[in-house]
Formats: sequence, C-alpha cells, structure tokens
Amino acid sequence: MRSWGVDAPLLFALVRARLRVGGSVQNVLVSPRALILQWAPERRAGLEAGLAWVFLLNPSPELWLLHEKDDAFRLLKGETKVDLSRRWGQELKGARLEDLEGDPRERWLGILFRRTAVTGRIEVSRLAYRAIPGRAGLRLDGLDLNPARMGMGSPFPAQAPEPALDSPPMRKWQERFGEGLEAALAGENPEVLPGEGSLFARHRAWSLERADKLLLAPKKAGVDRKLVAERQRLERYGEALSQDRARHEAALGLREKAKRLSAELYRLNHVQGVAELADGTRIELPPGLRAEVAAQKWFAAVKRAERGLERVAELERERKRQVEELEAAGVPAPAPLKSLPPKTKKESRKMERQDKRSDGKGKAFRSVMIEGFEVLIGKGDADNDALTFKVGAPLDFWLHVAGVPGSHVIVRNPDKVSELPRPVLERAAELAAFFSKARDGGKVEVHWCRVADVSKPRGFAPGKVMLKSFKSVRVYPKE
Repeated sequence: MRSWGVDAPLLFALVRARLRVGGSVQNVLVSPRALILQWAPERRAGLEAGLAWVFLLNPSPELWLLHEKDDAFRLLKGETKVDLSRRWGQELKGARLEDLEGDPRERWLGILFRRTAVTGRIEVSRLAYRAIPGRAGLRLDGLDLNPARMGMGSPFPAQAPEPALDSPPMRKWQERFGEGLEAALAGENPEVLPGEGSLFARHRAWSLERADKLLLAPKKAGVDRKLVAERQRLERYGEALSQDRARHEAALGLREKAKRLSAELYRLNHVQGVAELADGTRIELPPGLRAEVAAQKWFAAVKRAERGLERVAELERERKRQVEELEAAGVPAPAPLKSLPPKTKKESRKMERQDKRSDGKGKAFRSVMIEGFEVLIGKGDADNDALTFKVGAPLDFWLHVAGVPGSHVIVRNPDKVSELPRPVLERAAELAAFFSKARDGGKVEVHWCRVADVSKPRGFAPGKVMLKSFKSVRVYPKE
C-alpha cells in the first residue's frame, strides 16, 4: 500500500475505468480542501447509489471513491460550504463524463463533462486536477460559450504540462505490468490496486484505508488528547475543591468559640488581645479587634463557610458527573502530576521584572487569595497594562469598574474553569471597586471578561483598554 498517496498512472487508470462505465453527476459538495462529485447509480455496472469521487487537496492530493455512509465522507461533508457547493453545482450537476485529457506521466488530469442546459444548449466544461503535493489545485473551465472559471487550492495554468520523458512512477508501472501497461492505464486491470474484486471495489477499500490514516485517525487522536486534558483538568479541579472544603470545614470550628465569647460579652466588652472566660478558658482574639467585633467576625466566617460548603458540594457533584462521563468514554485516570522543574535564572529574572512596578518601587500588583483563587490587583496605569498583558493568561478573568479609573484585577484560572464561583466573582468585583475612583460611592457596576477579550489599540493611554465582550456585576466597594 502506498504511504505517500496516489501517483499519476493510477489517477489515469481510475478515471478511465469510470469513463468506460459512464455516469452523470447527481450532487456536488465543495469544501476548502475537497471537491465531492456524487454519481447517479449505474446498475448495469454494479455501482450502487451513494458513491462519490472525492478530489482531495490536503493533507495529500488524492482521488478517493467513498460511499455517503462512510465516516470519512460524513466528515468531509460536514466541512462543505453552501455557497461554494451551489456555485460548483450550477456548472457540474447533471453533467456526464465525456473524455479525459492529460498524460499518465504527470499528475494533471483534464476531465471533460457534457450536459444539456435548460435552454437546450449543449455545454462542455473541463475539470482540471493537479495532484502535486504542496501545489495541489482544482479548476473548472468552460470550453463552450461559457468562459466561467472557478478554482480551489493553488492556481495553475489551464493547459496540461509537458510530460516528463520517463517519470519514476511510469517506470515502475512499465516494470510491473510490461506488455499489459496499456490495459492497466485504461483501468482494465484491477491489480493496479491491492485487494480483491473489481477495480471499483479495490478503489473504495484503498480510499477507506487512506481516509482513516489521513482524516479519521488524526481527528480521533485530537479528540483523545482533548479528553485526556479534560480528565487532567478535572483532577486538578478536584484537588482545588478538596482544599476549599478543608478550609471551610476548618472555619466551622470558629462557631464554638464565637458562641462562648458572645455568651460573656456583658463582661468582656471592649476586651482585646486575650479574653478569659468564667471557667478560666483563654481565647486569643485577632490582633486589633475587640471581643464583640471578633465574635461577629467569627459568626460571619462560619456563615460564609456554610455557604461555601454548599457550593463546594454542588461543584463536586457536577465534577463527579463529568468524570463518570469520561470514564464511560474509556478515558483513563491521569498519572500523578510531576513537579515542575525549577525555574532558570533567566525565567526568574523575567518574573521579577513582571512583578516590579514601572518606577521600580515595590511590586506592580497586590495579591490576595479568595476561596482558592489567586487575585492580582494592579497599582497604577502602567502597572495595570503590565498586569493585564504580561502577567495575565488568556483564560484568566479580568475585572474593572465601568467608566471610572481604577485598578485592573486579574483572577488566576490555572484549571481553566468556564465560570468563576459567584462568591469569588463578587469579592473580586468588590476589590476592583474599592481600588478605584468609585471607592467612596454606593453600588457600582464592574465589567468582567476573559483576559483574551481585552485589547489595547495603538495610541491608547496607559491603563486604557478595549473589551471585545464583557458581562457586568453590581457590588459595593469593599476592601
């Protein structure tokens, strides 16, 4: 079996075999890389309905014989363009094979078609196919009064090229078939292709094997890579959810301290540092907070933890469903992630430059953690640009107050989640509002989108950007 595609003598043998049988074009489908001619059935020749020639341009120029039920045919049909198919169909639909031009020493075919127009006039056109890898092309020339010319792939002259005196494929055919060369070139010898049965049966079997190698196998490999990457993403996502669950469960432990402290606030009011209960238990208070404020803060943290656990449980159920779908599709669990190699000095210096402010004083952005998501907040106009366009990744989330100067806010998205949890989005929006000119106002609108949707046209002032698309959320400014 040829691994590099179809050669010139084989092209001629396949077309001449069909030419002997005849046939008319029933339908025409065109995509940027293939022309498909579906044939009307020829019962006397044993050719069923649904067979089609496929003139492929890339990844390799070849002529295939496929059935409309074949997976490769359906794949190519899904790539077809309605406008291209209609235009080519106006010239080829209903046409019958008439003759063949060219030479079996060159990968150039001129296939003549004849059809009767609605007006009764006979129209003759030529479909020229240059099957040269890297320079493949198709062109349709009107040979009667219709001068229309259409093309696909690489353009090439209408005239057949001067054939080489002794091309390598032709020499192989001469050595292989000897005195039966003319019969082989005429498509009368099915041995030109491996397999069993007629030349048409062998052509289809060969086409299916080539289509599987060139189209179906790469597509399946690409789908498999995406499924494996999705499984790895879900594993990382599961680890992040486990960390969130552990953090929320740890926060639930504050409930008992808050209850005991609030029960004795009548005597511990305004106490700071350490609160000593009636039973002698000492409770350490957060630095700078009075006992009553600490109790309120702990109760609020417990409520947030309860809401967070509900949300984590919901996300874990959805993640489990997705994992089960991947397991049903046969995607194995990924191997444990290897630790990343240590950064080189050059990479470390680059990261340091990205972290530095434009004036060299401190970092260019603040960094806080919100329920497992790292949030970066710019400190100035030039630093905002550096944060958005040098630090932020395309799938990270970007926030900024609508119509008011302020900091750019980036929410890191290493797991490539499609949407931020609502509490994380609202908290990041509150920070964006707080670090803006709208800090002292009421409820403000904050725009958010992906970093990939943020652009900076030439001439824009530092910190000023354009958004391709965005969504909005309204929050109160809060540090």
